[in-house]
This record gives sequence, structure tokens and C-alpha cells, in this order.
Amino acid sequence: MKGGNFVKIDLLRPFLYIMCWLSPVSMAFASAVAASPTIHEDRLSDIDEIVESAIRAGQIPGAVVLVGTEDSVVYRKAFGYRALAPRKETMTADTIFDLSSLTKVISTTTAILQLAEKGKIRIEDPASDYWPEFKSNGKEYITIRQLLTHYSGLRPDIDLKPDWSGHDNAVKKVLREKPVSQPGTKFIYSDINFIVLGELVSRISGQTLDAYCAESIFKPMMMKDTMFNPQPPLRTRIAPTQYKNRNTGELLRGEVHDPSASRMGGVSGHAGLFSTVDDLSIFAQMLLKGGSVHGTRILSPLTVEKMTSPQSPPDKMILRGLGWDIDSPFSCNRGFLFPVGSYGHTGYTGTSIWIDPVSKVYIIILTNRVHPHGHGSADFIRSGISTVVASSLDPLTNAMILDGRRSLTGYSEIMKSYRIHGDRNGRVETGIDILEAEGFACLEGKNVGLITNHSGRDAMGKSTVELLFKAPRVKLRAIFSPEHGFSGGDEGQTDDFVREPVTGLPVYSLYGRIKRPSDSVLKGMDALVFDVQDAGVRFYTYITTLAYTMEAAAKNGVSFYVLDRPNPISASIVQGPTPDKDLRSFVNYFPMPIRHGMTVGELAQMFKAENRIDVDLHVVRMRGYERGDWFDETGLTWVNPSPNIRTLTEAVLYPGVAMVEGANVSVGRGTNIPFELLGSPWVDAKELSEYLNKRKIQGVRFMPAEFTPSRDRFKNELCRGVQIILIDRRALDPAALGVEIISALYRLFPKAFEIDKTLDLIGTRWLLQAIKNGEDPNAIVRRWQDSLKQFLDLRSKYLLY
Repeated sequence: MKGGNFVKIDLLRPFLYIMCWLSPVSMAFASAVAASPTIHEDRLSDIDEIVESAIRAGQIPGAVVLVGTEDSVVYRKAFGYRALAPRKETMTADTIFDLSSLTKVISTTTAILQLAEKGKIRIEDPASDYWPEFKSNGKEYITIRQLLTHYSGLRPDIDLKPDWSGHDNAVKKVLREKPVSQPGTKFIYSDINFIVLGELVSRISGQTLDAYCAESIFKPMMMKDTMFNPQPPLRTRIAPTQYKNRNTGELLRGEVHDPSASRMGGVSGHAGLFSTVDDLSIFAQMLLKGGSVHGTRILSPLTVEKMTSPQSPPDKMILRGLGWDIDSPFSCNRGFLFPVGSYGHTGYTGTSIWIDPVSKVYIIILTNRVHPHGHGSADFIRSGISTVVASSLDPLTNAMILDGRRSLTGYSEIMKSYRIHGDRNGRVETGIDILEAEGFACLEGKNVGLITNHSGRDAMGKSTVELLFKAPRVKLRAIFSPEHGFSGGDEGQTDDFVREPVTGLPVYSLYGRIKRPSDSVLKGMDALVFDVQDAGVRFYTYITTLAYTMEAAAKNGVSFYVLDRPNPISASIVQGPTPDKDLRSFVNYFPMPIRHGMTVGELAQMFKAENRIDVDLHVVRMRGYERGDWFDETGLTWVNPSPNIRTLTEAVLYPGVAMVEGANVSVGRGTNIPFELLGSPWVDAKELSEYLNKRKIQGVRFMPAEFTPSRDRFKNELCRGVQIILIDRRALDPAALGVEIISALYRLFPKAFEIDKTLDLIGTRWLLQAIKNGEDPNAIVRRWQDSLKQFLDLRSKYLLY
């Protein structure tokens, strides 16, 4: 298990970073304010060679670099050319640059946090609280914090095709977006996040984003050259980016380079701002001084501390502040020596800012590396200059380190902020609990048949059979059991008929030869009651038994009662492809995604309406249940829904791993950890695990494994494959995992793997063919998003919670 231990240790890294801020010595108890460290200006001359080397290599046409402290500028120099085409123009220190994504932190983040200080917005609130239409397509739980830290789950950018223009059309495209991962679980650097935040600034302040920033940020700070959509008189000072039209030689100059921001009219929360090193120097000094500059307070010290310290989920490797970058794949401008604890941001056009609150030093690099052909790179000069500046500082004293971080929002606050909606310790009462509390009144005087198994129990562990049998005015006449039998321990087909040992009642099997109650058995019945714990998956046969018994009840004029129970893998998430209509079967009763995100009561309502089942249906709803509840958050006792789903971890993995088990592959049945293992005698364990790990599938890791099933497929044969380690259940898309596994097996072992036998559980031919064609699994997942949206629209009509 060394691999598993390594994963766990590695996950401690962000906790250790955060604790560096939170340890008592980093709080506000230093006895005296320490002086800033000495910066040796003579050592900064190495910056010249770094920039000039990049110019000679054609990486950039020129640059302006500024290094400063909280009180002064110690280095400011222009290099190379502002423009190379249509003619050369020498770079000057007052050149105005397209800041690109620096817009996110200079304007949008600052504006959002100003509004938060005024009590007009709360960063823990869903964005839809301030923009109700935003909640469409599964975005209702995305918070302001998740947008600011890029953990919203939204894609990197809105589509540019088909062609569109105008702010209103951009808004419409944002509203049509849906998260590609569960909010709060995965870092996706996303311009859409800041388009949304810019829109929120406008909606809350009543001003356009550019007007608000000019009035509330730039003007009070005397940032005279910072603006959206610079006026024509400034054109000669603006560094052009790339060709707007190669045929005419026209360049983007004073027009935003980012295509989405351009189509929005040059003003967006993610891009569009122009500025100079001198104006950005004022902004950096404001942050180092705790939010004030020129005698004007822009932000409170606590807000500055919050926005520039870790605010991303505490169990994630990528650290982000509110808007600001701390330690991520985009942190190249931190250099080699500045510690994690400093912060900054970069822009696509070649701009960057990095600030270290301990040494109280900041670095601003502005270049138009995309000029004129869209190529070039600023990464080398960003990291190189930061390293030179850090090495020019005297060693930091303990007092300086203490003073560098005087206060910080608490670790517990961050934990709370990233608790996904529904992540709680609930006290759920299931349908049988409610029925019992009401004295079984709705069944009074009725002859009743009960569809149940071992999972039908109340909160005290009493079986539903016992409760209905002893109910004084209820006549329990027969029991019906789904797959795995009444006891829940049978792997295969059960007997058609047995006696329940305590009550002596007949137990009719609804799996195997007979799948529906016969008319003769239902004769004289007044009601059928369904109380079975489902697994939340399309091909889990208990829900087909639910539908078949509803159809039988309708045929015989019998009322139908569903005692509702939780979806154990959360009823807030819907994932996977929708099956072909002609592949309807016992494992594909209804055209819905693999992970349907519904309770059995909700499914019953949908089956009745959509399949026109003319049954007298009653759903006994749960009390205290929330859609986002995972089973271990309900307060209920776990009962294995079937023999091979023994833990919630196995239930989470089941929708994906089970997709492959129709083929010649063991999924761990006959071992102690079914659905956590996958393999076959013909698999190379090391090759498969390495391949799957390289795929970087969110939420899981893979370890080479060997196992010998004691029963089921490959009984007593040595199988080689992988053990699947669940790292983050919210980040995992199990349907995508299933596609990744099937694709890997087919790619690595095409002659041995019987891929066609996976069709029944996959449920759709196009997906199987896409895998055979070598299509990337990520592209396959994107292809089923439209059908997901259609199902979400249908599903919304039947939700009870």
C-alpha cells in the first residue's frame, strides 16, 4: 500500500502551507513592526541581460520592468521596442499595455471585495442570489468564492463559434454554460468565472464595470493611465498586440486582444484593462500598505489579507487567494526564491505582477509578447527577474517574517466555505419512518403487498416487513423481492417462491424467470408498497423492479406507495450518457443518464408520467433530507444495498467501474473490495495503472494490483489490473471514469478485450464506436452534455426535495 500512503502524504502539502499562515507565530503578536529588508540595487543590473536576451531571441519585442517596495521604486526601465510593425517604435517607460488577465485582480476582484466590505455581497453566497438567472443548468450552488478562486467547475472560456457579438449575447452564452465538474472540487482557470463576477459588479452597483472601477478604484488612487477602451489620443503610447487584419496590416492597438472581451465591447471582468507600470506600482503599494494609498483607503487591511492568502479548498494542491494566484501552474512569475505566501497574477499578452508581503517587494513586468504575429513568450523573463530580485534581498529576520503576515482568516472558515451544498450531518427520516409515525393511516384496512429486501428498515433497525405485519389495521399478504433476493445476499437468480421465516408470508422473486407480480398473486390486493434502498444508477435493477411493479399495479387496479429513501451517491449530481431507445432492457428501463440524481420516489413520479403508467401513485416523502446529501451525511445506518456494494466508496465507484463488467473483465466480485478492483488474466497491471494515472482522472488514482476472485468471473484465477483509490468523491465523474477504463483496455489490449460486450451497460452505440475510433474520453464526455441538459430539464419536473 505504499502508493496509497504516498497519495495521502502528498495531499498534506496544502494543509502545511496554510498552517504556515495560521501558526501562532504568524499572527498579530510580533512585539514590534520590523523594517523592510535591504534590497541591493546594484544586483538588479542582471535584469537587463535577462530582458535583452529575450528580445534578441525574438521572444518579446520589448518590455518595461519596475521593482519597488511599499514606499519607493528602486528599479524602472524600458527595453527594446514598443512596436515592430508597421514600423519600429522605441519602448518608453510610460507605455500603456493591454493587461489581459491582470484585469481580473486589478479591477474585478477589487470591485467585488469593495462591494463585500459595504455589505452588498457575501463571498460565501451563491452567485445566483444576486443574478437569479445564473442558476440555470446546474449553476445554482456556485459561490462567489468559487468564482474568485477558479473552483466553480465552469469551462475556461465561452465558445467563439458560431460568431456572436455584444454584451447581451455573452451573458446569454454564460447562462447556457453548465459546470464540467462539481463546484468546489477541481481547479479550472476560467475566464467565464470573471465574466460572471464583472456582471455581478454591474448588477449590484448599478454601474457598468468600467464606470465603477474608474470611480471607485482608479480615480481615488490617481491611476491616471488605467482604463478600459483607451481614448484615441492615447494611441501613440499604447503597445500594439497582434495583427487585427493581416491583409491590411492593421494591428490591435488600444483594442483589447482577448477575443471574448473584444466581442463584449472591450469591457469584461476577465480582460480589457489597459495600464502602465507606474499605475500598477501605485496599486501594488496600496496592497503592501494594507489597502491605503495617497491617504485614501481602497480596501481594509483584513480584506487585503483575505484576498492574498489561501482561500481555495484546503485539501487541494493548487493554492489561490481571492482572485490572486499563490501556487498554481500559472505561478511562473514567482521565480525560484520567493516563498509560497507571496502572490501575483499574469496576463496572456505578457504582463505580470508579483508581490511579497514579507520582504515588501513587488515586481511589475509589462510586455506585448504577442506582437506582431501572436507568438513569443514571457515566462523566462518573469521567473528570471523574480529570482534576481529575491536574490538581491538581505536574509529575512524572524521579526520580518512575523510582521509579513499579521493576521489571516481562519482555516475553519475556509473549510466551511468549501463545504458543498448538502455536505452536513443530517437527521433524515425515511418513508418508512414517516409512515410509522403516522400510524400507517394511509394503509388502514388495506390488503398489502410489500416489495422490499434487507434494506427495508426504519431508523431503529426494525424491518418494514415486521412493522407492516404488526400494524393493527394493515393486512400484509405477500412480499416481493428484487435482484439478490429478500436477504440481499444472493448473487444470482433466487427461487421463484419461498416463505419468510418469521411471518410465514410468501416471498415472490422478481428477478430471474419472473420479473413482475402475476395477476393471480395481485388478486385481492389493495396496495403495493415499495421500500428498497437504491444505488442511484441507471442499470441498478431495483429501479426497473420499481417500474415493473408499478405497471403490474396499474393493470390490476392496485394503489402503489413508495417509501422514499436517499440516493446514496447524492441526488444533486447527474452524469453520463443517455441510452439508445431501442436498447431498453432490464438494466435500461428508462432513457436517463447512468447517474440519474433522483430518489426512488422521484423516479416513480417520472416513470408514471413519462411512460403513462395509469397507477394510483403515492410517495411518502422523507423528512430532513437535502438533495446534496451523501449517505454518510444523512445520519442513517449504512446497509449494503446488494452483496457487492459494501461501502459508500464502492457505491461511488460502481457507476463507472460496472460499465465494463459485461466484458471479460473482473470488477472485484469475489474479493473483499468489489468495484475497487479491476483486472483480468490478460492485463498488464503496471502498464494499465501507468496509463490511467497519466490520464489524470479527477478524484481517483490507480495502483497496480493482483487478485484472485473466489467466485464470479475468473473464479480462482489470478487477475492483474488496478486498485482504484478514491481521492475525492465530489471531483469524480464516475461515468467518465467508466469511459476512461474501457478506452484504456481497448487501446492497450485490443485483441484480448471483448469491448462489444460492454454495450448493454453503456447503453449507447455511438459511445462504443467513439472509443473504437480512438476518440479521446474527454471529447466523448463533452458529446453527451446536450442529452444531459435535456434530461435535467425533464428531471426538474419531478423533484421532491
